Amino acid sequence: MTDEGRPAGGRGKPGAVASSSPEPSPVQRRWLVRGADQPGGKLPLFDTGGREVPKATIRACLAAGWAEPWFTNPVKPDWLVCKLTAKGYRAVGLEPPPGIG
Repeated sequence: MTDEGRPAGGRGKPGAVASSSPEPSPVQRRWLVRGADQPGGKLPLFDTGGREVPKATIRACLAAGWAEPWFTNPVKPDWLVCKLTAKGYRAVGLEPPPGIG
């Protein structure tokens, strides 16, 4: 795997890892960790460089149960607004806050 979360050789989408993976890829982990200190575990729509988080990263985390849809954005319905699940907190080595579970 490369640092971007793609399989070695450059093929595949960034962050796209089979949902059967027992732990997040480095790209997925970076995204998930960023939600840990946000109210309600809200996950960012953009990376630290201002680029949209790849949908493949979001979908892989949803499929693994590390994130869940939070609400639909009426202005941008194609954006996947998500939050961490208890499993997501644990996947990055954190205990979920009370009430998450």
